[in-house]
Amino acid sequence: MKLLLDENLPPALATALHPVYAGSTHVHQCGLGSADDLAIWSFAREQGFVIVTKDADYEVLSLLKGSPPKVIWLRTGNCTTEVLAELFQLRARQIALFLASDSDAVLEIRPA
Repeated sequence: MKLLLDENLPPALATALHPVYAGSTHVHQCGLGSADDLAIWSFAREQGFVIVTKDADYEVLSLLKGSPPKVIWLRTGNCTTEVLAELFQLRARQIALFLASDSDAVLEIRPA
């Protein structure tokens, strides 16, 4: 599954996640760096991305508009790219189950 990393995440995280989430990218790489949340939501829906964000607004959009896209909401605070990549490794099974679910739209991930 391809992940679309929101503006509040480091662009280098997309590269770090490629071994497991091939095709993942950052909004800056898609020309959406200054786009509003709804534009990013629409792009993710049209292109088959899962949005990864630290922004609570995407949970609200998910409630209002439904899924797809699915949303992974990181509740980590400020941390390095390496810490975020490690968190994705630690939560790989949980993320895989979420992505396979037909009913779950938002996955909230907190630090281990």
